Amino acid sequence: MSEESHPNERHMTPRKLFYLGLGSVGVVYGDIGTSPLYAFREALKPVAHDGVTRFEVISLISLMIWALTIIVTIKYVLFLLRADNDGEGGTLSLLALLMKTANGHTAILMLLGLMGAALFLGDAMITPALSVLSAVEGLKLVTPSLAEYIVPISVVILALLFVVQSRGTGAVAKFFGPITAVWFLVMAAAGISHISDDYGILAAFNPYYAVSFLLHEGFYGVVVLGAVFLTVTGAEALYADLGHFGRRPIQWAWFLLVFPALTLNYLGQGALVLGNPMTMSDPFYLMYPKWALLPVVILATAATIIASQAVITGAFSMVRQGINLGFLPRMEILFTSETNTGQIFVPSVNAVLFIGVIFLVLSFKTSDALATAYGISVTGAMVVTSIMAFEFVRARWNWSLPVAVIALAPLVVLEMIFLGANLLKIHDGGYIPIMIATAFTVVMWTWRRGTAILMEKTRHTDIPLASFVSSIERKSEHSPAQVPGTAIFLTSDPESAPAALLHNLKHNHVLHDRNVILTIRTINKPRVPTHDRYKVEQISERFSRVELLFGFMESQNVSQALATLRKTGLKFDIMSTSFYLGRRKLVPDAKSGMPYWQDRLYIALANAAANPSDYFRLPANRVVELGSHVII
Repeated sequence: MSEESHPNERHMTPRKLFYLGLGSVGVVYGDIGTSPLYAFREALKPVAHDGVTRFEVISLISLMIWALTIIVTIKYVLFLLRADNDGEGGTLSLLALLMKTANGHTAILMLLGLMGAALFLGDAMITPALSVLSAVEGLKLVTPSLAEYIVPISVVILALLFVVQSRGTGAVAKFFGPITAVWFLVMAAAGISHISDDYGILAAFNPYYAVSFLLHEGFYGVVVLGAVFLTVTGAEALYADLGHFGRRPIQWAWFLLVFPALTLNYLGQGALVLGNPMTMSDPFYLMYPKWALLPVVILATAATIIASQAVITGAFSMVRQGINLGFLPRMEILFTSETNTGQIFVPSVNAVLFIGVIFLVLSFKTSDALATAYGISVTGAMVVTSIMAFEFVRARWNWSLPVAVIALAPLVVLEMIFLGANLLKIHDGGYIPIMIATAFTVVMWTWRRGTAILMEKTRHTDIPLASFVSSIERKSEHSPAQVPGTAIFLTSDPESAPAALLHNLKHNHVLHDRNVILTIRTINKPRVPTHDRYKVEQISERFSRVELLFGFMESQNVSQALATLRKTGLKFDIMSTSFYLGRRKLVPDAKSGMPYWQDRLYIALANAAANPSDYFRLPANRVVELGSHVII
């Protein structure tokens, strides 16, 4: 199954496997690697009202270890990494794959996919704020007088992080893996050094403690689950970054380094609290001797910056997928690496994330307060992924319904319990990720729906291309003047005469020697081989129809793709070629298929969209735009 998706992994050398695994430690595991900073501390709070018992401490660590085992190891590392779309993972990638075989569930699948993507983008806003705050808070243990500077320092670090996005991360990305690997080793060492404080903590490996705790604690047990889930935040990145590293490097990094380091650190924190209950206030940092605090705070800050960088980069990739799949308007996408097309910068997304992150830091001020708002977006995204995975194994792996239910129902139920536990925190700030995800979902759904309505409306007034070419090729006294050169007309409907072509004839009364009707289409695969990039059809002596195919992970560089067309015999000189684009002025109509407010939102998104000539990399001095009014 997955070996077909990753054929190159069969011949991966140990050296390449090591470097890819090391790289994945920084990018894939950066987020989950910062969870020990706050997860156990937050889990202790609901049960600390009348002192924490030995049973409760062991049970909490047991819950964390088994959450890592079931959610991360079984669901993501062993199962979901095999559910790929030609080697690519992530919610939208999975949606694109399922849309090929959607049996009457298209609308439901699309809504699920949009919700999953929106929750991931919400996570991309909360993760940098929470991670950096929790790391910098270690300064108050080094010098209590620095407590009042924690928020300003965090804001400065985050501001610098977003400012440098436009420069790309290629130059420093090679250090991400090693720094994060050192972070995991330091956490493991701290855990090992404190397990001897109370070897009784090793009983946490027994799931009896986790189960009996939930059965006996009642409401407090559910509240604790919301905090325990902080242990597995960032697990979604394993799946989303599958295409960057491949399945085996991600799996090896988890089993050899990440999982053992996290487990040892949580065991060490538990043993520390058993040995000295006074360390409950901040068990992570209090594991280290006074002399090591400042270096650990600096290392933790570096690790959280790397984790934040990985989430921001993931948001850029998610948005590019959304644009190419038609869920978002075209946005300016800048490439920050000449060799790696995965390193991109989306200025508008960067600005939105920056404003959101700074707002969260200034509003919540502490990682304690922000941790209560966290979890809903992550659990929501996980539930969505599990439901889509159920459809995947039925449609793509041909699992029978009983087998799919037996395999996935326990996961869905467990994640629904976690989601319910996190929903209890709505009044404490949990409404923030819900509002963020709802806003992103409305934007994507509006764009998809509005584009479909617009295409339906314009189709009624369109002229079939075949009949248009037939009529225009008939020689008569009213035939337009013929001018030398090639005209390329971009259109989304290859069966109809492009509006730009009709306007050119109407106003300029000319027709070029060669006329190309060009359609750019994104298919439900990550990438398209060069030999499958184009389809050419000669309609008449002067007219031809060309379709360019791109994968949803690719940049749609039309100029570069057209250069390959010369091999097909469609010869033209780029300096005597004009690109004609139709630009529509949209006017809202209360009687259209969407409410008036949604019409206005769609028009605002359309007006904010990147210029097609920039997005498709057309030669700037060869583009002609012709406008028209359309009522929607």
